[in-house]
Amino acid sequence: MAGAAPAVPVLPPPPEQLRLLAAELRSLVPGVRVGEAQESAEFSREAFWRRLDEAAVRVSREATALTTVFCRPPLPSPQETQRVCEQVHAATKAIITVYYSFPKDQGITLRKLVRNATLDIVDSMVQLLEVLLVTPPQSPENNDLISCNSVWVACQQVPQIPRDNKAAALLMLTKSVDLVKDAHEEMEQAVEECDPYCGLLNDSEDNADNHGEEDGVLECPSNQDSYWSEDDQELITPCLALVRASKAALKKIRILVAENGKKDQVAQLDDIVDISNEISPSVDDLALSIYPPMCHLTVRINSGKLVSVLLKALEITKASHVSPQPEDSWIPLLINAVDHCMDRIKELTQHDVEF
Repeated sequence: MAGAAPAVPVLPPPPEQLRLLAAELRSLVPGVRVGEAQESAEFSREAFWRRLDEAAVRVSREATALTTVFCRPPLPSPQETQRVCEQVHAATKAIITVYYSFPKDQGITLRKLVRNATLDIVDSMVQLLEVLLVTPPQSPENNDLISCNSVWVACQQVPQIPRDNKAAALLMLTKSVDLVKDAHEEMEQAVEECDPYCGLLNDSEDNADNHGEEDGVLECPSNQDSYWSEDDQELITPCLALVRASKAALKKIRILVAENGKKDQVAQLDDIVDISNEISPSVDDLALSIYPPMCHLTVRINSGKLVSVLLKALEITKASHVSPQPEDSWIPLLINAVDHCMDRIKELTQHDVEF
């Protein structure tokens, strides 16, 4: 008597398969964030970028197939769903594998950009799966999914990644300059308006009209916590000067990297970018601390942190290959300006420290 036919495995329904795939891809994210490079003695830049671009195109293609299958009724069969899900999983794993092949000696700054691009693709694919799970196939919203979704946007960013560490460093320095520039403009605007919280703290237009100017000090009698005292305004002046110095330093550093940076000096470029990346958050902390009600001790502490980071950035830049003349006049001048700002801030806050 012939043996019984093997049981055909029962596949989960399509929605459950999408849910399982989303969970599987989500579980890959922590590994990508902290994963080490798979060092290879024979690394080819040209081959790597070709493979990365091709992997991104593949992910984009599979996102299109997935979206097309699930955005129009009827739902695909469990077998068809399994096939599509396996292709999506394989494509996503493939681009992660390509990322892992990028060695650290090509530049930590550039490797971070590749990592972030890879994470964006994985995150976007998970988001697409989650949207498909909650959006009925006949929904009008699916027209938007078919025409554009975040996976395609993320994949299209891959060819825009800088191809060497110097270009990556310049990109990151430009972002830092822009962030500090925005913070400086916001601080200046707040000083001009004097009362950045007035619209939030005063419920009536009458209160907003109570602002007046007496003896050069703008006041808002309705709420003393929403305006600066004369002492506050005096302290703001060196704080603004310190932020201007931060912006000037970053611009100068970016110019030096652009003009003198060498693509093969990846470690020094990484060091410059790492310390420069700390300037913008320190500027933000100082900017937030000047808003009323101002705590002078907090302003002093945040100013000190910014000065520490700024001086370190200048010293690292001065000691690197991008500064061919260590006696370059602008660095000592900027250091003196920063020290002067900090001395003035200490002078104006000395009473608060003693108290």
